[in-house]
Amino acid sequence: MKTTDIFPKHKGNSPYIIAEAGVNHEGSIDLAKRLIEEAKEGGAHAIKFQTYKAETIASKDSPYYWDLNSEPTTSQYELFKKYDSFWKEEYGQLKEHCDKFDIEFMSTAFDAESAIFLNELMNVFKISSSDLTNLPFIELQCSFNKPVLLSTGAAYKWEIMQALESIHKYKNPTCLFHCILNYPTPNKNANLAMIRDLKQTFPNVVPGYSDHTLPGDMSNLVYSALLGAQIIEKHFTHDKTLPGNDHYHAMDKEDLKHFWTKWNEVEELLGHSEITALDVENSARQNARRSLVTSRYIKAGTMITEADLTWKRPASGISPKYISDVIGSRVLKDIPEDSVMKWSMLEGQ
Repeated sequence: MKTTDIFPKHKGNSPYIIAEAGVNHEGSIDLAKRLIEEAKEGGAHAIKFQTYKAETIASKDSPYYWDLNSEPTTSQYELFKKYDSFWKEEYGQLKEHCDKFDIEFMSTAFDAESAIFLNELMNVFKISSSDLTNLPFIELQCSFNKPVLLSTGAAYKWEIMQALESIHKYKNPTCLFHCILNYPTPNKNANLAMIRDLKQTFPNVVPGYSDHTLPGDMSNLVYSALLGAQIIEKHFTHDKTLPGNDHYHAMDKEDLKHFWTKWNEVEELLGHSEITALDVENSARQNARRSLVTSRYIKAGTMITEADLTWKRPASGISPKYISDVIGSRVLKDIPEDSVMKWSMLEGQ
């Protein structure tokens, strides 16, 4: 399965990048539109938001699971309540703005009602790691018969298998995101090598990566692509210095531009994968390879022996691989020492 099975408009072999804006708009439609524009400017193929109501995503005593030094709110319910003001009307506006700037609109649904109205606005459903075991909700989203992106943070392999069983009932094209559910994820915990296991264990899905590390020099995204991640998602903000929520481990448009600079350098180094000689190697093929060369003077009519031959550069004469065909042949004319052997020098050729 390929990226184009999920995003048909994607061209080339570069990774498909999703800027995960989440709720970094913090309830401002103007800021959300700015995030769309900056994601496009940075080179993202898609921008994704998050759609929920605090009342339907968390009970009022749900404890935190993030770094309190960066986000001091200790209640999931209270945190979600800060950012749950957008609903169908606002996401409709954001979809129109995405269309205007030619960037794919997406939003992760966290309840049935939002999934139903988002179906009218999206071509692809993204399912959070937190819902990987919520099989009824997975099946609801699969029932819309659209591709599914599923994050696998904090999951055992058997849990991923169970989720895929539900998805495969509906035959939806699927991408599995390697993901570490830790905010932010230290590089030592990123475990990018798990992408290889995803590819080997689940060969019929598109491998992907949902990143929660600090942006740094964006190498983690490059490495994930080299390991096989075809679709990459990373949190996105307009200002990384803002406190709280998902700003502190997000990339901004300049980070994204830097990623593409690094990726283009890597892609240039990678070239194409089919083994073949290149045009730029033609001179080396002719001059650095060897031919059979006479090791001594050979008189006309003499039968060539192995002692008459050696091999030297360039490759303009008979290749050494034909030495057994040359030995035992008679020469038509006198051949000086250190002469590059040609077939025209031999009888019967």
